Amino acid sequence: MTPPKPKTGFLTPDRYLFLLSLLVAGTSFMENLDGSIIVTALPAMSKTFGVPPIDLNIGVSAYLMTLGIFIPVSGWIADRFGIRRIFTLAIAIFTLGSVLCGLANGLVEFVLLRIMQGMGGAMMIPVGRLAVLRNLPKEKLVKTMATLIWPALAAPMLGPVLGGLIVTHTTWRWIFYLNLPLGLIAIVSALLLAPKSGEVEAPPFDWPGFLLTSFSLFFVMASIEMGAQPEPQWMMIGIMILIGGLLLTLGYRHLNRVDHPMIHLETLKIQSFSVSIFGGSIFRITISATPFLLPLMFQIGFGLSPFLSGSLLTAIFAGNLLMKPFTTQLVERFGFRPILIWNNVLCSLSILACAFLSPQSEWLIVLVLFAGGLFRSLQFTALVTLAYSEVPKELMSTANTLFSTLVQISLGLGVTVGAIALRMSHLAVRWFHLGPQADLPFRIALLLVALLSCLALIDAIKLSPTAGFNLLKNKKMPEKV
Repeated sequence: MTPPKPKTGFLTPDRYLFLLSLLVAGTSFMENLDGSIIVTALPAMSKTFGVPPIDLNIGVSAYLMTLGIFIPVSGWIADRFGIRRIFTLAIAIFTLGSVLCGLANGLVEFVLLRIMQGMGGAMMIPVGRLAVLRNLPKEKLVKTMATLIWPALAAPMLGPVLGGLIVTHTTWRWIFYLNLPLGLIAIVSALLLAPKSGEVEAPPFDWPGFLLTSFSLFFVMASIEMGAQPEPQWMMIGIMILIGGLLLTLGYRHLNRVDHPMIHLETLKIQSFSVSIFGGSIFRITISATPFLLPLMFQIGFGLSPFLSGSLLTAIFAGNLLMKPFTTQLVERFGFRPILIWNNVLCSLSILACAFLSPQSEWLIVLVLFAGGLFRSLQFTALVTLAYSEVPKELMSTANTLFSTLVQISLGLGVTVGAIALRMSHLAVRWFHLGPQADLPFRIALLLVALLSCLALIDAIKLSPTAGFNLLKNKKMPEKV
């Protein structure tokens, strides 16, 4: 691979790595913002398309499912055709899809264009992260990952606020047009910064592995999405879960038997990686569900305005940003295992605290959300860094593909899990005659999400005390917890 990073002059290796990381973080922000900003615009879009707002959920779901299907193939495509070429092409497809979504005048047309957007986004982030990882010394992994993960934390907070401002003062179409100038800047930057070629010669493409894994994920995600609908069709959901489970089982057997699988499952034998995958997915689902539930509780339960409800969530974003400079020092000081255990407890408590908030104390709402932003930022960075800490260079591409796939799926499922928790809460209030309070179902749903967050502790407790030890500058053995 031949990245444009001369040893002298302005573009030093450290400066090149910083600019490349900033570019990847920027494209990740575009993708994550696009997944959250649209929610605010659904009522206005429904009037344009002449359909009920609930019908537009398929536009959100189609985008997320496309990401889940095509992310697994991103690593092979990058190796086969080159990182710079694929990264630039992915940004171009995503940007073009955004502009065309803004020009759409019908639901079917819009859904097809959202699928196009998803195809670009599915390659854009994993390939961009791979470009960074292949140029990244292990000792700089913690600091660099803190830069790469902030978009996934910030975009869900800023999306509803920005979407509300755009829809209020202009038209919903500018939600998509906004990506045009950002995309053009990213395309030029990718041509200048992204490495020219893949690091290894790509093996033959694993078509059976791609079809089995991609469609198993599609059926599983679709069944969970259907479970969050107002009137779920349980028979159809059960059939889709069975089909998805069967395809997933066949895919797992296939990937373990072929010489050149699309995804090498041997990466799951690395404990630090598997903990970031399984326990980390539970954590990512809960932190994605919380920003979905809170604005609804603020508006429906507390009677706050949509703009104020969205603005309160920026306290989480402020906590995310404030924690970023301290992440490296905290990991160096305590090690990964203590951070993942005790900070997970704090994350769960911060979600639980949201269930006891009151509309009379806005300052307390801001304080709780700010503290939650601190904890989730540290946890997110620690999980992402730990995932790659012990992965050998030759498995970095397949590890990045697998990790990116499950991260996107877990973040996408967060909203669905939040909706299911809210539906269960409404049923509990009705069955047990708990009262007419409008905010009670949301409080119960947040309690359920907090309990789910605690399940991530199971993996963290099993983690070796020396996990990620090779990244720490201070080679003192971290204390046992």
